Amino acid sequence: MRVPSSPSDRPSRFGLFARRQKRLVRPLFGVLFLAALGGGGYLYLQQPGAQERLAPLRDKVLSSAPLRITKIQVQGAQLTSDSAIHKALGVSVGDPVLNFSVSEARDRLNALPFVDHVTVERHLSGEITVTITERPPFAVWQHQGHFELIDKQGKRVPDQGMTGKDAEAFTKLPLVVGDGANDAAAALIDALGQEPTVRDHVIAAVRVSSRRWNLTLRNGATVLLPEGEEIPAIHRLAKLDATTHLLDRPVVLIDMRLPDRLTIRERPPQPDPAPQSGTNAAPANVPGGAPGGHAPQQPPSQSGSTPPAGRQGSPA
Repeated sequence: MRVPSSPSDRPSRFGLFARRQKRLVRPLFGVLFLAALGGGGYLYLQQPGAQERLAPLRDKVLSSAPLRITKIQVQGAQLTSDSAIHKALGVSVGDPVLNFSVSEARDRLNALPFVDHVTVERHLSGEITVTITERPPFAVWQHQGHFELIDKQGKRVPDQGMTGKDAEAFTKLPLVVGDGANDAAAALIDALGQEPTVRDHVIAAVRVSSRRWNLTLRNGATVLLPEGEEIPAIHRLAKLDATTHLLDRPVVLIDMRLPDRLTIRERPPQPDPAPQSGTNAAPANVPGGAPGGHAPQQPPSQSGSTPPAGRQGSPA
């Protein structure tokens, strides 16, 4: 039979409370210990030279880690080459995945030509996903003596680091010239795209006083387009060229600024080439004339007028 304990053997209220909270106190001490350990490690890493001293240990741990890159997937790259992307990533399949810095790779990819922004994801499964959003160039804008690639909205396309080989790929882009040409180029280039016969003759579009366009053709001619009516004028020019081959004719100026009138200035005819010396037959001497077959100059008449010139070298 169990003997009842005396009242003096019973624990105090504080003892009962401590026993009940014992399960919560132990985890709390563990959390405080880990926090102190992490804070001490962070302060140590902030010291000069700490990163260099720990680099060999870090590389050794990462090289022995089982997590490695198994796949690199790139999406959205049309103008950026695969070699440039992999060089900017700085890793390849088989490297430790934990040794890959997402932020550093993203900064290097954003610095590539024609890249607007990049999203880089690293998965513990070993896969790295790169999503690239490019800003493709729409035209070349010449202003103040500089050439810049622009998009369809007229904004400058980032082309930092573009090499000569990259630039050659965009020599066939339309060329727009002048202040404000970048903002108004989209509508004009789209209209030229609808008329390939006209577009193939145009080498540049020049913005005049931020109001209208002049088209410079390959043969040196200039087409003056009306203000605010460029698109109908281009369609009209295509119809004229289809019936008269106007763009292939030797003209200097095609003025279309008036909707009901077309002014064409033709190229002046080229003068006949001068006869070369040393011909087969030497010209005969004219009797009483100068050598070489030239007629002698006749004195002016009494009235002071010059007689009409006859056929030189003919007998009287």
